[in-house]
Amino acid sequence: MPVAYEKIAARNVERLAALSDGLFAIAMTLLIIDLHTPAAEAISSEKELFQSLLHLMPQIVMYFIGFMTLGIYWIAQQSQIDAFARVDRDLTWINLGFLAAVALMPFSTALLAHFITYRLALVIYWINMLLCGVGLYASWSYASRSALLKDDVDAAMSAITRRRIIVYQLAYLVCVLLSVINTYWSIAGLFLLQLDSAIAPRMRIARWWNKGG
Repeated sequence: MPVAYEKIAARNVERLAALSDGLFAIAMTLLIIDLHTPAAEAISSEKELFQSLLHLMPQIVMYFIGFMTLGIYWIAQQSQIDAFARVDRDLTWINLGFLAAVALMPFSTALLAHFITYRLALVIYWINMLLCGVGLYASWSYASRSALLKDDVDAAMSAITRRRIIVYQLAYLVCVLLSVINTYWSIAGLFLLQLDSAIAPRMRIARWWNKGG
């Protein structure tokens, strides 16, 4: 009896991980393309060079924030993939949707870098992060419901994973709301959140996540 196409399509975990690695690498590389050195013919003194570099600061700041954001989402997705015992066609498409949102990050990062004082640019960047978060949450929830996780992933770990995603997204929303005062407050909040996730996992917010709130 022939096997239905849906039963065998897109079931390779390793291929999904490889695609993810490649797309993240490209997105991270594209972040730097928007950053250009000052034109040599326009610089005639140390002061002018310094002023040109100051003018580039929004792009430099957003490059680091964007790179950390992509790094955080890459680690999160790779952690999920490592927990998958197998994948099916639906889970693969959910992850492709997540990667589609990731591929937009260079655009939304560059937009905010060039219009750093505009709330609309900040909101677009946040929507991009939200779409990535929704993709991660949908991926983990579907894998959990469909018994696609490894046997050593218990219910408590599954709940903590979902909670971390939700709290991150709520924290990002709070940062965006700070733009009522000034967009720089929002960007500073995003930067501190990314630092907490990237280099300080034992800070208060991380302990709060792990304890279940």
